[in-house]
Amino acid sequence: MADDPNKPDFSDVVSESSSTAASPSGASAEKGSGTSRTYVVQGGDSLSKISKRFYGDANSWKRIFEANKDIVKNPDMIQPGWKLRIPE
Repeated sequence: MADDPNKPDFSDVVSESSSTAASPSGASAEKGSGTSRTYVVQGGDSLSKISKRFYGDANSWKRIFEANKDIVKNPDMIQPGWKLRIPE
């Protein structure tokens, strides 16, 4: 099957199990509101590049940084292989 240049490339997105269904206690899987996805950092990535990919706006990188403060200490230094939460 030939690649269609009009279709987005999601080949580097890693999926983990998640659900939008409420847990028995009614709490969501993540603290706070909304849900999140997981993205594995690739070589050459930055929070602004990841933000552009998921939100269409590179300036929304702070949303990703805030959701991953337990992993990311310096937003200018992220490492390939890190699994980041991407809030909706």
